[in-house]
Amino acid sequence: MVETREFLKKRRSVLARNMTAPGPDDAQLRELLSIAARVPDHGKLAPWRFVVLQGVDRAKLGHIAATALGDDSVAEHYERAPCVVAVLACPKEHPKIPRSEMILSAGAACMNLLTGAQSMGFAAQWLTGAAAYEEAVLRALGGAQGDEIAGFIYIGTAAEAPSERARPELDDVVRFGLAD
Repeated sequence: MVETREFLKKRRSVLARNMTAPGPDDAQLRELLSIAARVPDHGKLAPWRFVVLQGVDRAKLGHIAATALGDDSVAEHYERAPCVVAVLACPKEHPKIPRSEMILSAGAACMNLLTGAQSMGFAAQWLTGAAAYEEAVLRALGGAQGDEIAGFIYIGTAAEAPSERARPELDDVVRFGLAD
């Protein structure tokens, strides 16, 4: 579809610090999370979980992250947007499906969520940051041993239009055929 291609060619993240309310309502969130879950998933394992953070939960997670990192400046990070969805990669032991495929499926869920939010007219940004690698943050989100935080998807309304950024030249990142 031409519409989809045109949207994808222009897709641009809005910095979380440039977001404001409103964010998605409950019905919009359910639709977005349904879109996020429609990703390649070898074995139908659903190797990801979504944790929706709104209201005071954003500040609570910020406090946990700031404490874990010993950096008070992190405390307000999760309050930049009215809605933050933590996407957890939750790989399972499987005799045929490697962990890497499950991690990639969680990454695809992040991208679907990001793109879905932007297609609904919301501003969105996929971030990780140092807190994404802290055990205390993972535990606060309900993560188990072996789980990872694939990303935090910030969703809100753009306070200002995003500017375009430099993109790689295709000739620098594309090869046709096998290496010599």
